[in-house]
Amino acid sequence: MKKRRKERIGFVGVGRMGANMARRLKEVGWPVVAMYDTRADAARSLARELHAEACEKLARVTELSDIIVTVATDDKAMKSIFAGRKDNLLMGACGKVFINCATISPAMHVRVEKLAKRAGAETLEACMASSITQAREGTLYLMCGGRESTFRKLKPLLKDLSQSLRYVGPTGQAAQVKALVNMVMNINTAGLAEGLALGDALGLDLTLLREVFSQTGANSRVLQTDGEDMQNREHSCFFSAAHAAKDSGIALALSKKTKLNLPLAAATHKQFRRMVQVGLGELDKSGIAELIFKGRGPRQKKQTDTQIQRYGINRTR
Repeated sequence: MKKRRKERIGFVGVGRMGANMARRLKEVGWPVVAMYDTRADAARSLARELHAEACEKLARVTELSDIIVTVATDDKAMKSIFAGRKDNLLMGACGKVFINCATISPAMHVRVEKLAKRAGAETLEACMASSITQAREGTLYLMCGGRESTFRKLKPLLKDLSQSLRYVGPTGQAAQVKALVNMVMNINTAGLAEGLALGDALGLDLTLLREVFSQTGANSRVLQTDGEDMQNREHSCFFSAAHAAKDSGIALALSKKTKLNLPLAAATHKQFRRMVQVGLGELDKSGIAELIFKGRGPRQKKQTDTQIQRYGINRTR
């Protein structure tokens, strides 16, 4: 039986992750009252579904809500929603709390915290290491950073979104950890694609090869989630190549600050950037196999209907 909560929830960014988080919270008794997205149609559609208001202004989301969950695409979008000149979330934000879930630079999380503090508001970074299904089911893995008192205040809501919840430390540290998680995941993805591509070029049975990998030191979480998709060229998007490129870039920026050379991370970043450049950025990260297997690979800069059908792209997910 769901428990009715009194704090009103707003969402900014209702793509695949944000929309399913909103559905989850509504389902377990949180009053989801407002939402905003630069794609107004997406906000209106979800608002109708959840009986909420689709807001035309960011400040309206803040007005209607006690807790605002943001899922921005990158640093530029994050800066816009918190520091836009004509409209932003911090207008009338005194006493409000913001949960910022996007994978962005640690420095931007710190900047937003400072801006919110000036406005009398609180922030918490809640970085997600999961995908669409987990968002809908409330089984996310969340890494949180910010004031510990804010984390404790938000714990009931965070628990309803997650099955694993970790407080990492001050603002910025959760984003650092998330950047490293995605950096290693992306390296593993590229390595698996190369291993399967070489096996294919040698004429090996890839199903057998994947089974051998799973029982040896070549096993990985990525093998479980992406191996069969690489073999079958099924790249419906759960975590896009474009996001992989962005997140590897965040990790590389951190490495430059520490003056640490990361050749594997750099090579992987280059491959995912290439996917974006040749028009495959909307594919799942497993689509990196298309750059490596013999006889595969894009020939056009833009995604055509033929490519969409071939690679299993689903634009509506």
